[in-house]
Amino acid sequence: MKPQYFLLLLLVGVLFFLIQLFNPFLKSIIVALLLTIATSSIYQYISFRIKNNILTTAIVTFILTVIFFMPILYFIFTFANYINSINQQAIIDFYDQLKVWVLAIPDTLEFIKIQLHKILDEVDIAATLTDILSIGANIGKNYASFMVEMVMILIFYFFFNLYSKELSLYFKELLPLKLEDSDDLFFEVSNVMSVVFYTILITAIFEGLLFGLFIKFFGYDGILLGVLYGFASLIPVVGGFIMWFPLFLYEIFNGNFPNAIFIAFYTIIVISIIADTIIKPILIKYINKKIVKTPARVNELLIFFSIVAGLSTFGFWGMIIGPALVTFFISILQLIKRYSKNLV
Repeated sequence: MKPQYFLLLLLVGVLFFLIQLFNPFLKSIIVALLLTIATSSIYQYISFRIKNNILTTAIVTFILTVIFFMPILYFIFTFANYINSINQQAIIDFYDQLKVWVLAIPDTLEFIKIQLHKILDEVDIAATLTDILSIGANIGKNYASFMVEMVMILIFYFFFNLYSKELSLYFKELLPLKLEDSDDLFFEVSNVMSVVFYTILITAIFEGLLFGLFIKFFGYDGILLGVLYGFASLIPVVGGFIMWFPLFLYEIFNGNFPNAIFIAFYTIIVISIIADTIIKPILIKYINKKIVKTPARVNELLIFFSIVAGLSTFGFWGMIIGPALVTFFISILQLIKRYSKNLV
């Protein structure tokens, strides 16, 4: 047997046992690595001004913790407490009131009245309450494990950034490609992932902040609903609707018609039209120009489906893994297309 074949077999065997060894931390390592790649442009942006590797790494890790992990932790903790302390009788009363409201719809709207009545008849309120309480119990049970996972991600993220130059150079040399080809591959992956990451982050923070600050004036938990709206805003077309419409109905059932109208108009005009259509693209373009030197264009619908697929396959962290896999695939296709042209 040739030495290189023996070494290759040995490498495969050792790699198998290494995967078994680090299996409990494998997801954390992958997420941390993807976040490092996605935020590499902002790391370089800060590093260029500070000139201190350790301080730059600490700043980038702190920024990621504050703008990404802290809102998630607040949402999980608050949402779990809210579900566990939910007033079941209040929900039943609300459901009964909803039936009364449907019956009071004028006969001129008979078709709508019949459809709403059918929908309400199909709702099993007891089973729904049981499902809601089980969700709260599962969130509370998994909260501790999520905290541990988050800490591990931040630790790996810190060290990946700290030794990013050494690690990237080492893996580039391992690839069976020319050094300039390896640079192009890493650049394309980092570039596309950065645009996706910043697009998701800006959308969630910007629109969540607008909604949270506004809804707080009506006595709601602005932080919780702002975080929820931030996640919902990632869904094209109907994202904001699934957040403000239930509040709109709730205000109507309580007799607060001016509040309901104000919530609807503010969300549609200020957030959906002005912020989402006009201001958000300007913000993304500005950040891309300052941090990502050659912004890539990724379809928002593709990002949405990759997030949904990632969540269903990998759990919560699929929100990062899904878009990363899709963008990595796109980057490879772009490189193949470029090299194919060069060969012609």
